[in-house]
Amino acid sequence: MISKQSSVAVIGAGISGLAAAIELAHQGFKVDVFEKNECAGGRGRAFEESGFRFDMGPSWYWMPDVFEQFFNDYGKSTSDYFKLIRLDPSYQIIFHDKRIVIPADINQTFDLFDQIEPGSSAFLKKFIADSKYKYEAGMNEFVRKPSIHFKEYLDWRLLKSVFKMDLLTSLQRLISRGIKNEQLRQCLCFPVLFLGAKPADTPALYSLMNYADYILGTWYPEGGLTKLFEGMHALAVEKGVSFHFNAPVEHIAVEDKKVKGIKVHGEVKLFDAVLSTADYHHTESKLLDKQNRQYSDSYWQNRVVAPSALIYYLGFGERLENLMHHNLFFHSDLNKHISDIYDRKVWPSDPCFYVCIPSITDPTVAPEGKENVFVLVPVTAGIVESETDKSRIYDGIINQLEIQTGQKLRDKVVYKKEMSVADFEREYNSFKGNAYGLANTLFQTAFLKPKLKHKFVNGLYYAGQFAHPGPGLPPSLISGQISAKLLIKEFNA
Repeated sequence: MISKQSSVAVIGAGISGLAAAIELAHQGFKVDVFEKNECAGGRGRAFEESGFRFDMGPSWYWMPDVFEQFFNDYGKSTSDYFKLIRLDPSYQIIFHDKRIVIPADINQTFDLFDQIEPGSSAFLKKFIADSKYKYEAGMNEFVRKPSIHFKEYLDWRLLKSVFKMDLLTSLQRLISRGIKNEQLRQCLCFPVLFLGAKPADTPALYSLMNYADYILGTWYPEGGLTKLFEGMHALAVEKGVSFHFNAPVEHIAVEDKKVKGIKVHGEVKLFDAVLSTADYHHTESKLLDKQNRQYSDSYWQNRVVAPSALIYYLGFGERLENLMHHNLFFHSDLNKHISDIYDRKVWPSDPCFYVCIPSITDPTVAPEGKENVFVLVPVTAGIVESETDKSRIYDGIINQLEIQTGQKLRDKVVYKKEMSVADFEREYNSFKGNAYGLANTLFQTAFLKPKLKHKFVNGLYYAGQFAHPGPGLPPSLISGQISAKLLIKEFNA
């Protein structure tokens, strides 16, 4: 048991670490956050260059209710820290022969589906109704449990829900039963790509993402996604949390199966508990002595890891035509790209990619008359860097942008920065350079994920993309909060 005046070291100031720190400080703990990089935000940091302000990682603000509820838990609102703008249209998907623009209004979406595949809105209406149930049950029941043991789910109300949650059916199979048009199928499957697994391997439970997409909507915090992290950092400071930046944790000290503290800059700092939101594999394999590790090397090598990403931060010297805030380029064979990532594990030959242009919505993120463009190409985690392949992919991206805009853009790039697999490893100690954590496959869901609490070292807890409930901003935020609550519960026991 932890003493009443307990101090907790939180490793990492990403969204999980910020959430955990806020909850712990709110409950009266002395909290110190240690972050290897220069500021809070983790993968949600931003940087400024040549008059452009780029969000480095997350760019989709979905599930606004989750963020609002989080701030409400501490007597605040998101509006205390940033202004939200709902995007309408939400985004567009660019295929080789057409564009499908997804409106914010669900009734317009039903009409859109019928225009492309007559009668398909009947399936979509039922699909959305089912996804609403999954969202409400999943977000209010399943994801809020610590998932230390399967017995947490031995509740008749939850067991009855399991049959409606489609855990044993893949999302791809469910959608294919009701939609024949391949492009509409891809419209419904794309949200789970954020969960880091093939739609064919993702339980249909995660159609809850479609409810988040079509009903709750796509939003943007004015000033960029970094405003969310700045708001959480400000709330943490208000709660008394102390932050230590440029302070990579080198070791977690354990004595007699009990956490004693952490080593930072060669100095051991004593704490009663440690909650690590750093990459789970890094924490286990690099920060703990071998005898204190829960999982073997073979365990990690057998995990299905979410993809990494090749990202370009581009500043264009002119505004781009015919594009939106969010653009999905499915102009090539999406299934082949997915197979390149998960099956062949090679650099994609003709990749699909995602383009975010926040300056369309928010003129503050780019100089006047210029465009802020973020491009992300999913690639295999752990793949060996190839300058030849990256150069080929970049050329393909510019070619597609020129085709879709009707503009000559190659010589209009006034700023360019790249982030790839090795950068994820260096910046975030990311296992195999993954961008999203552990894939949400059936056998890596809930209590089948790495645990939020160390199995035999007392006082050591985890949160983040590898832990329950999984990858993405809302799940990672929830992960930090429920891990902190687990720590608090054991403290009060």
